[in-house]
Order: sequence, then structure tokens, then C-alpha cells
Amino acid sequence: MKRLTLAMIVACCTLALAAQDVIKVNYRGAKPTISDFAWAFVVAVDNIEECGDKPSNAIKEAMTRHRKGLPQEENEYFVVDEKNGYILYEFKYENTEIRMEMCYWNEADGKHKLFAFNNLASLADGVPLCTETSGLTFFRYDNATKIMTYCAPPGFDVDYSSTYALPRAGKHITVTNWNEGRITGTETLKWNGRRFSH
Repeated sequence: MKRLTLAMIVACCTLALAAQDVIKVNYRGAKPTISDFAWAFVVAVDNIEECGDKPSNAIKEAMTRHRKGLPQEENEYFVVDEKNGYILYEFKYENTEIRMEMCYWNEADGKHKLFAFNNLASLADGVPLCTETSGLTFFRYDNATKIMTYCAPPGFDVDYSSTYALPRAGKHITVTNWNEGRITGTETLKWNGRRFSH
């Protein structure tokens, strides 16, 4: 039952994290990967005292198992797609599912990247249970300073009656609009190298 509250707690922690100015990204090699961005993010969330229960531990533990080549926990699914810059964490319990995604985009100026964390909240039989706590959070990464800084969604406002799907392939975000447990439509937020547009 503790895991079922994970999405709500992570959303609260994401809001707290937004108040933090910067996140340092450490990496080896010529440039950071999605794993480097994700690790920096979950460690920063983990270090926020207000979070208490350390909800980022689920993803952090999944990442640790992945790095060691160990299997994931029962009812957990974890994907790290370094080539496409995408991570997916899912936890399923009976008819409830918690999904969290992370990805990044290269910006057109060649000097920045945009990192996103998407908490899709709990889903019961595919219907969002608590979209008010869904968290779609963005950070802009500066290649020169190796720092991620919280930023507002570039080019759009987050609608809490909608759910968002980050791209594993391609560059665009898919938006699903909901009303009373029913899908009322979908749209695409198109990435142009700096911001999204409808």
C-alpha cells in the first residue's frame, strides 16, 4: 500500500524541488546521458528533507539494480534507453499502475539541453486516479556549467486535467485530455529546438 502513494509523494517532492535553484550533473565521457540527468535528479529529490519518506528511492533503487545488471523487483518495470535519451519506471499492483518518465532534448543553440520528469500519477484500469498530482517538471541544462536549472514548461502551461507522455522516439509530447474518466481528445506538443507549440 505504501507504494501506491508513491506518485502523490513524488509530485509533492517535485514541487519542493522546483524551489531548488540548481542541480549539478556529474558524468564521465564527452557529454551527459539520460542516466546522468536522471541520477542527478533523483539524488536531488532524495536530499530534500521535506520529502520525508524519500519517494525517489524507487527509481534510485531501480537505477542501481540496472547498473549492477540485477533484475528489477516484482511488479516493477524499468527501461533505460540511452540512445533515445529516455527512462521509464512502472510499478503495477492489481489494477493500479504508477508511471514515471524522464527524457531530454538537445536545444537548437547547441549549448543547452532540456530535461523533463513526468509523474503520470496512479492509473486504475488505464484511467488517471489523481491527475491533480501529476507532475511534469522541466530543467534547462547548461553544457558549459554542467548545471540543470528549474524552468517553466517552455511554450505551454501544464493542464492538470490532462496527462502527458514523453517521447521515447521522436521529439514531441503527446497530451491526452480527460473529463470524468473519459478521454476527450489528444494533441501533440511539437518541439522546435527551444520550446513546444500546439
